[in-house]
Amino acid sequence: MTKTSGKTPGRRAPRKPGGVKPKRRLTGRAGNSMNSSRLVHGPDMKKDTRKRKTGERVFPDKVRRAGDKREDTQQVSTHTGNVRRSGKLLTGLKPAGSMRLNRYISLSGICSRRRADELIRQGSIRVNDQMVTELGTRIQPNDKVKYEGKLIQPEKKVYILLNKPKDYITTLRDPGERKTVMELIDPGKHPRVYPVGRLDRHTTGVLLLTNDGELTRKLAHPSGKAAKVYHVFLNRNFRESDMQQLLKGIALDDGPVSADKLSYPDPLDKKQVGIEIHSGRNRIVRRIFEYLDYQVVKLDRVYFAGLTKKGLGRGKWRYLNLQEIARLKMGRFK
Repeated sequence: MTKTSGKTPGRRAPRKPGGVKPKRRLTGRAGNSMNSSRLVHGPDMKKDTRKRKTGERVFPDKVRRAGDKREDTQQVSTHTGNVRRSGKLLTGLKPAGSMRLNRYISLSGICSRRRADELIRQGSIRVNDQMVTELGTRIQPNDKVKYEGKLIQPEKKVYILLNKPKDYITTLRDPGERKTVMELIDPGKHPRVYPVGRLDRHTTGVLLLTNDGELTRKLAHPSGKAAKVYHVFLNRNFRESDMQQLLKGIALDDGPVSADKLSYPDPLDKKQVGIEIHSGRNRIVRRIFEYLDYQVVKLDRVYFAGLTKKGLGRGKWRYLNLQEIARLKMGRFK
């Protein structure tokens, strides 16, 4: 009589209680344990088709850690920052410390990145005395960049809020030697800055000055929708009918325009009008009221792109704080 083992054919015998098979410990180079999440399979490795047992990890014989150096050579282009491996161009890798050329130009305060791309296409930029016209070019910290023959370098970004007084010109310098807003901000204390937009000689109030070319373009362009609020003093009472007409829109010589909001700051004095507008055209507020047959006696800008002159005396200035700068860059100033 043949004695049977009691096992069912084709099925594994049940594991004895407490007989847990110890987990396999994987080791890499020099016996160091390896974390499977940091393992990368090379392209020449064959797919492992072995069946895995419960609790067991199966890897090919050859494994490579993420970040391990490959034996093939790398050729890094100084300007483009692209890497060649075994003849294949990889554009996603960047040399340490490199920077896009258009960003470098923008940081120098010359213009925005978009305008910098145009200058590169035109051949106006030279790197290490060589003309560069390829967009996406990357430069190294020791590279010398020139625009119109002059060496340019990134500057620390400065953001200044000025409460402009009357009789100052919003420009860097005036051929007629009239007073300019630059005389009010102690230019020797910080890098060269530029006014964002314009306030005419007789207009007072909020004026932003900065060397951030990209932010200047964003605030000055109509698509930026940077709101401006003016306190207007007229030669006579502003009529309700004219208020409704201005809200609907009027046609000036350079195109139609309308007010976003209108109000009476002082209900007892209708010669005073508050107007919110997005247009940045030259002398737009004065021309609006002149079109409606009013004379502007006094004009004061009290709000621009989320900034006010609260606590800032006439002719005084201050640096923007980090929260104000962040809101401007994120466009949270409508």
